[in-house]
Amino acid sequence: MFTIKSPARYEQQSGLRHQAGELIRPLAAHLRILTSPRAWRAVNPSLSESLDRAGIRWQLDYLSGECTDDNIARFQQKLLEQGAEGILAIGGGRVLDTAKAVNNALGDRVLIALPTLAATCAAWSPLAIVYNAAGGHLRSQPLDAMPALILVDSEVIAQSDVRYLRAGIVDALAKWVEFEPYQRHNPHQLALDVKVSAAWQAVEIFQRWGEEAVRDNQQQQVTQALEKVIEANIVLAGLANSVRGSLDTPGFAHVIHDALTHQPELHGWLHGEKVGFSLLIQSLVANRNDQPDAELLARLRHFGSPLRLPALQGDRADRIEQIAAAIHFPTASLGDLPFTLTQPALKEALLMTDVRDFGDR
Repeated sequence: MFTIKSPARYEQQSGLRHQAGELIRPLAAHLRILTSPRAWRAVNPSLSESLDRAGIRWQLDYLSGECTDDNIARFQQKLLEQGAEGILAIGGGRVLDTAKAVNNALGDRVLIALPTLAATCAAWSPLAIVYNAAGGHLRSQPLDAMPALILVDSEVIAQSDVRYLRAGIVDALAKWVEFEPYQRHNPHQLALDVKVSAAWQAVEIFQRWGEEAVRDNQQQQVTQALEKVIEANIVLAGLANSVRGSLDTPGFAHVIHDALTHQPELHGWLHGEKVGFSLLIQSLVANRNDQPDAELLARLRHFGSPLRLPALQGDRADRIEQIAAAIHFPTASLGDLPFTLTQPALKEALLMTDVRDFGDR
């Protein structure tokens, strides 16, 4: 078995929102737009003017809160009542995942994704990440229907807070750190080779362009470096996440991330920031809680990952033990990793981040 899920078309260009209407019109003449107030401001008035010039009818919905089952059902009902033939999702991961889940459930609409951040690979990833209303992870829902079109306006991303780009770099970096151990333990698997190859290309881009792209984002400038890093964060990370083979290869750090989303004190951390901390835990477990991989640690420091849990309510040691107990890695995949994973090892790794200052440079 070997499958790759991808959007039908990907466009990335500075100022692309000005051309959105002419690119969308061949796909749909009537849209229901799902966005957030901040994302809508980031693309307008240029986007709405472009849609109007192309003769596209559209109605607007703002997502309130997380990508939850209630929000998915609410947007789906509005879409059906309105009869729109297309969905235009504008924003970050919450908006994109909600729209992807609705598009997948209906199966007869056209989805256009316009990410306004390069903080995750959500625009491309063949998953919808569903949370409860408090922001706790419920499930990562596989999708059959993929976007017909992804529109990435690099000028919009250049104007976003650089924290999102840094988090996206770490989330993309995680794909190689998570998938390479499977490849090492299970050589000559084509799907794994393709996954790791795409993920490694992203790492190479960060090595060459990452620091410059962060600086350019801070200055709100669209440059070659920023364009390359946006591609790595969305396309290469999304591609690595889209390849499926005979082995199930859940990302170790993302499993830890899912448990962290249920901790109220971490709700201020971005997805990629939780993933970055989880990569540190993965490295400690893989190295038998001795030292994390030095190169990985340097990258996490460089791109601003939190490397210690924040203040926790109640007894800190008890809370850390509860977090460790809440991490449930799929048993069927344990044998496909080149290291041993146990609850005591997870607890020890979490405690080690508390007593050692990995944030030291």
